[in-house]
Amino acid sequence: MENLLHDFPVVVEFPVAWGEMDALGHVNNVVYFRYFESARVAYLTQINFIDPAANNGIGSILASTQCDFRKALTYPDTVMIGARVTEISDARFTMEYRAVSQRLQKIAAEGKGVIVSYNYREKRKENLPAAIRENIQAVESGRN
Repeated sequence: MENLLHDFPVVVEFPVAWGEMDALGHVNNVVYFRYFESARVAYLTQINFIDPAANNGIGSILASTQCDFRKALTYPDTVMIGARVTEISDARFTMEYRAVSQRLQKIAAEGKGVIVSYNYREKRKENLPAAIRENIQAVESGRN
């Protein structure tokens, strides 16, 4: 299982809850986005980009997200979700996510999210702070 997530520096783990399944007997598609959100928040916490107050009012805002479903998750199971940054530009970065089923030992879903650096005080896009860029590079290189 680790080999399916070895390129993802941040990994979170959740038990699949009975209530996450829909009438068709598998985890509802909305839940995958919650899993990705949890991995994204763990990553943002690790790079100190979760609290705009800590960065002079500059924080992150999700611009877009998508998911490709590979295998249906069902109860009981445990899902591990990896997050990594694959692209950085002046004011945004792209994250990739991978959800892996422990029971199936397979990739259940993969997704992406575009995160924009946003100045919450001035209500506009802002260049990514240098310290955040350095923190991303440290996490991705395994130095953090």
